[in-house]
Amino acid sequence: MKFEKVDLFSPYILVVIIALYISMAAIAYQEHLRNLQWVSTTTMIYVLMGTLFFILGVFVPKIIYNKSNKLKSLFGGPKVTDEDAAPWYNKLRFLLDERVLLAVVLIALFLQALNLYFLGGIPILSGYLKFKATTNLWRVSYLIFLPAITILFAKYPRKWYYLLFIIGLGLFAITGYRTSTMAILISFFITLYYTKKMKTSHILLFILIIAAIGIAAGYIAVKSIQWQQWALNPLELVAYRAGFTLMVFDKIVHMAGATGGDLFHQAFSTGHPRVTVGQVVLGYPVGGSTPTTSITSTIFGPAVLDFGFWAMALQMFIIGLALRIVYAAQMKANGALTALYAIILTHTMIWVETGPTDSVVYVYYALALIATVLYATQLIRTSKTPVKG
Repeated sequence: MKFEKVDLFSPYILVVIIALYISMAAIAYQEHLRNLQWVSTTTMIYVLMGTLFFILGVFVPKIIYNKSNKLKSLFGGPKVTDEDAAPWYNKLRFLLDERVLLAVVLIALFLQALNLYFLGGIPILSGYLKFKATTNLWRVSYLIFLPAITILFAKYPRKWYYLLFIIGLGLFAITGYRTSTMAILISFFITLYYTKKMKTSHILLFILIIAAIGIAAGYIAVKSIQWQQWALNPLELVAYRAGFTLMVFDKIVHMAGATGGDLFHQAFSTGHPRVTVGQVVLGYPVGGSTPTTSITSTIFGPAVLDFGFWAMALQMFIIGLALRIVYAAQMKANGALTALYAIILTHTMIWVETGPTDSVVYVYYALALIATVLYATQLIRTSKTPVKG
């Protein structure tokens, strides 16, 4: 099978990411980086079962599609055009107008620049400033910038928009948070992957660039934390983070249900779920002279700590189901749906380490699913429209 014929970013890519992450953790254990020890067999069974439930969630829509002639005719038929769509649907498309999207991007850049100005320094160079960087200005600017810039590229790929992308990437990167930096980069790459015919060499080059930026950003951010001392090189640090995070999940497996839904509640409020993970699982103190520590626990961890194994299984099934549905829609519609799929897939891949505790990502999922449902209603309308002539 030729490389060009493989869809690199179908939902199944998450299985590959999980396998790679476990492999990096295994390297950390094998090398005993900072005295990390192997996790229990039970933990690995949890990882395996969580992954299998994700695959099941991805596979179920395909089974339903294969057995439904109505769905085959619907998704195999013509695309939605302005003439076929309902008037209200065409009005909604105004939100995807190039001028509207460009205005949103510029507003987001201004808000993030303002946020950095109020901080009075460069967060990536100071652990104290980094802790203060995720203000409401940051949340709003990131929430609107990522979908606006990716949809702009998906629908109106003008060359000078690359400059806006680079400016935005820089403004969010210097906050010191690797997650947002990688999310912008990878979402952009996946959008380009589906909207442009990229050569294999360009794909591999872009993947290497993303990996290099991710490793560098993580290393610089960690070295800037004044109250921590690290002697690991950048590659060792990547392996150590994977090993440590899986170790946290190992502890969670043996105290399943300890938080009773508190993490899930905090994800949709003003709480800090990852800080709570550190306090509950590792016994980190509340408050103190240094900022509280944010602890990642893998994509499986928060659900297990909140409710146990079956919550994790349900979560992974729903994630697989949602990704597959949006993936199928974007393969039909392209444009804005492709950008939204790129965003939720990217954040889900990042969740493999951090865990699904970000309210902004749930907003992106909601947007993608709502857009998919709206598009599906217009496909149904198109299929019922009499053929002219």
